[in-house]
Amino acid sequence: MKELFKEIEKKAEEFLKFDPSGHDLNHAIRTFNLSRKISAKEGGDKLVIGAAALLHDVLRPWEKKTGKLHYKGEALEIIKKMLVKVKFPKNKIDSVLHCIETHETYGFAKGKKPKTIEAKILQDADNLDAIGAIGIARCFMCASHHNNPMWVPGEETKKYSPDTVRGSAINHFDEKLLKLKDMMNTKTGKEIAKERHKFMKDFLKRFFKEWEGKL
Repeated sequence: MKELFKEIEKKAEEFLKFDPSGHDLNHAIRTFNLSRKISAKEGGDKLVIGAAALLHDVLRPWEKKTGKLHYKGEALEIIKKMLVKVKFPKNKIDSVLHCIETHETYGFAKGKKPKTIEAKILQDADNLDAIGAIGIARCFMCASHHNNPMWVPGEETKKYSPDTVRGSAINHFDEKLLKLKDMMNTKTGKEIAKERHKFMKDFLKRFFKEWEGKL
């Protein structure tokens, strides 16, 4: 299994090594580690979960070039070919693709929901990497990548969808990040999310005090 994951990671690196948006190979590896941690308590097929974690964002750079979603349609066919190339078990490929296809669907947005425990675990792991200290760092990294400001006082919170044009980095906390704690699928995901959520809330309190010159 380790050798197969190494081969999949190499494939992912080919696509993600130049990603500047916070969805790079390091994000894939952190998601992999988190998904394995959750799986240890929640179960699921570790091979499916691991492969899905490493490949869930592999086509984000491709998405930017083509305008096509990195987790649907043609993207899934490309990922399927990657899995075939590394000799991934054919009877498990569809399970991996389901995980990837549903990882961007949130409880507050429309889309195909994760049905399997593997898909639920991947979504939890991916969302956990979007909150807490790492989540804050990635939020500002992503805002910079999209040429969005740090914050715009009085800015109206936008309704989130995966293809939305985001507002400021701070706006993104309200439109998505602060909602993720309540979107966790698994008991383990919920437990980890509590502390990360609190860290973000504390950060925002400090941010606004410093913004106003109170500290």
